[in-house]
Amino acid sequence: MPRASLTRRTFLGKTTALAGVLTAPALERALAQPQTGGNLTELQRIERAIPGKAFAARRRPRKLLIFDLNVGYGGHGSIRTANQAFTLMGQKTGAFETVVSRDPAIFEPASLRQFDAVFFNNTVGNLFTAPALRRSLLEFVYGGGGMMGVHGTSVAFTRWTEGKEDWPEFGVMLGARGANHRDSDEHVFIKLDDPDHPVNQSFGGNDFDYRDEFFRVHGPYSRNRVRVLLSMDTDKTSFDGAPRGNCYREDGDYAVAWVRQYGRGRVFYCTIAHNPYVFWDPRMLTFYLDATQFALGDLPGPTTPSARLTPAIRTQEQLGWRLGFTPPPGKGLTLFEAIDGAAERGLLHLAAAANQKVSPSIRKRLDHQLDEDEMRQIRLKLDDAGVRLLTYRVDRLPSGEAACRQLFEFGRRIGIEAISAPWQTEIPDAIDGLCDEYDIKLALDCDRDGITLEKIARACDKRSKRIGVQGDVAAWMQHGIDPVTAVQTLGKRLVTLQIDQSGLAAALNRIRQLGVTPIMFGTETSESASRFNHTTMQLAEEGTL
Repeated sequence: MPRASLTRRTFLGKTTALAGVLTAPALERALAQPQTGGNLTELQRIERAIPGKAFAARRRPRKLLIFDLNVGYGGHGSIRTANQAFTLMGQKTGAFETVVSRDPAIFEPASLRQFDAVFFNNTVGNLFTAPALRRSLLEFVYGGGGMMGVHGTSVAFTRWTEGKEDWPEFGVMLGARGANHRDSDEHVFIKLDDPDHPVNQSFGGNDFDYRDEFFRVHGPYSRNRVRVLLSMDTDKTSFDGAPRGNCYREDGDYAVAWVRQYGRGRVFYCTIAHNPYVFWDPRMLTFYLDATQFALGDLPGPTTPSARLTPAIRTQEQLGWRLGFTPPPGKGLTLFEAIDGAAERGLLHLAAAANQKVSPSIRKRLDHQLDEDEMRQIRLKLDDAGVRLLTYRVDRLPSGEAACRQLFEFGRRIGIEAISAPWQTEIPDAIDGLCDEYDIKLALDCDRDGITLEKIARACDKRSKRIGVQGDVAAWMQHGIDPVTAVQTLGKRLVTLQIDQSGLAAALNRIRQLGVTPIMFGTETSESASRFNHTTMQLAEEGTL
């Protein structure tokens, strides 16, 4: 990397989120490279290392955008190798096709929507500054697209030679900033923080050692934000070599790779990508294939932040269960107050409503009229609290396709998975297509006299598979309906479920038996979460789950 334009003292003195520097790579040492079995060309090495098949079957044809633009930097030598490896890997396994580009115009919304995920391949510098393109990328990811980054991506969208951040939310979305490192072939012992995670399956549950240029990242990195897959084993690693930048973390937490959720977006990052030989290492290519399938949406993988994991949460992850906070009716909590309420109760998810005000300082309703800065404040508030917004309630479904589309478009922008609404005899015809197009479910509240579960189930059978019911254990019991029978009747049409202590264990057991995964909510206090977690572990200990 050229050094003439870098004011090293100024840059390394920064204590902001962007606390790192890239330096010219040293000569690769032979002992740092995986054994290749002879004097093969780079392409031959890649072809020999590519996995024979993908770990997960693709759910539909997938398309990966590989973006490898560098600004103010000549680019890592591994970029071309990675482009070849990912392209050949997609072709050989049939898991995805690739498009390689350096043209920022590819992030125009009409262009970006053809892809399932974006791979920022070692992208250094301020890649593009147009607000419309940045918004397009953000909404692509937040609405359910995938994003991958390796190594230099941690200083993408920065004026890195000046040591200045240019797009803070990209760093939040990625999960970290910084590029501090030691030697370009540093010998590091790596531990699997999450051995059973699907993206980690290539390592067979075993820790390992590796040589590459390992970045030490800084804020906004936090285990309260990301699910760490790999990290440096500080007990085994000697940390030799002169540091380039601030390579010290007081907490001793040196993450190497992680996954996370940003809205509905699936995000992956790994620092192991400096040297070309990484991309003809069979083990690393399998790891990157699994990460790609995760980002594309074909390999499910949990993203609960590492610091938030408990035995109950891990069990619920295996079952696909999620418990969120529903603001108690009549209390008039703003969205920000509800986010704080969820966090205080130890809950990771939230239900919101169109009639809520956003915050004491943003007195607007939570709807499509919010401007981009107000939407940004909502995203960052949710992320800071470690809470995801899963459902959005409206008083009534709008009539007319244009109004319905406006509702679903807003739903995608705020990253929800389901819209809830009161039961309507006449559901607009456009709803079915919009549910499928936006991959957003519709949960109909059927707590009304004369509306039986059987009638609801029959009505739903004629609609999109994403249209179903918002259940309520307490309301069912009040109307003399057995929760177990209700779950049995509704099956996979049960989209959300308001839980209650009475009948909870039996209902959860039946949900497990049927393999349905409704979004579950509690309203009162932390007791709702405690009851839910206790019941989960009790059923697991009894072997019922």
